[in-house]
Amino acid sequence: MYTTETHIRVRYGETDQMQYVYYGNYAMYYEVARVESLRQLGLTYKELEAMGIIMPVLENHSEFLSPAVYDELLRIVVTIPEKPSVRIQFLYEIYNEQAKLIHRGKTLLAFVNQKTGRPCRPPEAFQLVLAPYF
Repeated sequence: MYTTETHIRVRYGETDQMQYVYYGNYAMYYEVARVESLRQLGLTYKELEAMGIIMPVLENHSEFLSPAVYDELLRIVVTIPEKPSVRIQFLYEIYNEQAKLIHRGKTLLAFVNQKTGRPCRPPEAFQLVLAPYF
């Protein structure tokens, strides 16, 4: 299992009239945290794309426990719970500044060969950086 965390401050434009984070922005938070988790692992999305791999989202699930609010610094914990194959699952836990769990989420992505548009296994470089965690 691989786990990392990143922090995001809620910007005004991400909130609704109640100054709560608009529900659609959680998917963007997932993406930011997912990209940073791979960067912390030592392999970036940009490098994966240079290898001819894209990673479209197949599923996106959210569980709203409490609202995030304007100007709050959120801590997003990202976990890859199992060794990826053609698909990779990311789990998300979002905590507010009081360390209260306010949101849970999950995304399922596929590894796709950019030239053929067909699903494929993760590149060897990706498998190597994840190997110590599985």
